Amino acid sequence: MSEIFGKKEDKKQKIKERALAPPGHPIHTLMEEHKILLHFADELMNIAQKVKQVKDLVSVGEEMEQLSHIVEHLKDSESHYVREENVLFPYLEKHGVTQPPAIMWLEHNQIREIKKKLYVVVEEHKSIGLHDFATKLTDVSTSLGDILQSHFYKENNILFPTALKAITENEWIDVKKQFDELGYCCFTPESAKEVPQKAEITIPESADKREIVFETGSFSKEEVEALLNTLPVDITFVDKEDTVRYFNQSKERIFPRTKAVIGRKVQQCHPQQSVHKVEQILTGFKNNKLDVAEFWINLKGRLIYIRYFPVRKNGEYLGTLEVTQDITDIKKIEGEKRL
Repeated sequence: MSEIFGKKEDKKQKIKERALAPPGHPIHTLMEEHKILLHFADELMNIAQKVKQVKDLVSVGEEMEQLSHIVEHLKDSESHYVREENVLFPYLEKHGVTQPPAIMWLEHNQIREIKKKLYVVVEEHKSIGLHDFATKLTDVSTSLGDILQSHFYKENNILFPTALKAITENEWIDVKKQFDELGYCCFTPESAKEVPQKAEITIPESADKREIVFETGSFSKEEVEALLNTLPVDITFVDKEDTVRYFNQSKERIFPRTKAVIGRKVQQCHPQQSVHKVEQILTGFKNNKLDVAEFWINLKGRLIYIRYFPVRKNGEYLGTLEVTQDITDIKKIEGEKRL
């Protein structure tokens, strides 16, 4: 299967129209989104051809409106890839299907890079001149159309049929629920937003009433869970075997997390090009050579601070804690505000 995923598909090959699952099923939703995204890619190429035929930028007003509309939808399509990476891929990995999701994630990032180039071309169209704008728009439109056609063909004809065979009916109910939690694209068909069947989960009545005793105090399970969810940061715990064991559900989560990630190896939660850095951090924690790893990024105009800490008890490594925090407003604090 990995050999098939590694091959480049003929760009003229058409996406299968045969429905693999009924409306409302996660696979049906993803395939419907594929059709719509390919339609956007075709529109984009048609607009690029029109721009090549005009004589000046003043004459592309209508085309620019269409481009703005497509760009808006392509930006919103990030939800499509996030649902696959954070829900579908982890469920496949639990059933031993690991390499195809990794390859698909790599292609997701290639798609993202091409879309970024498109956004820059559209934003800078006035400053680069008509000829360069038409040339760059044609190039990026062709690249995006080709990779979407190839990528969706692999998913529709190989990845999704594999998922339908591997993932159980009850698991699909959970997948649908987690898709709903992450949300959909603005262009996702309404049939995808049907209320999913709820999986029955039985919890002993006494579970939330059990007291958990620590050295410095005690909580009930209910209190601990509420406390962790109240923290003004997102936290994720990975155990000493590199397995994701827990994440809190803070009020405004910065990065998507779904229950599908529980039990997943942390290395599989990152794109392949980042895995070596993850391994480097974990090795440093395990060897007691590193006590913190920190990064900060700009995300939608907000400054996000990401830190990793080794969790140790009496010198023994128990796992790693990821702490993610929006520090945009914190950086603006000046002077004092006393109680």
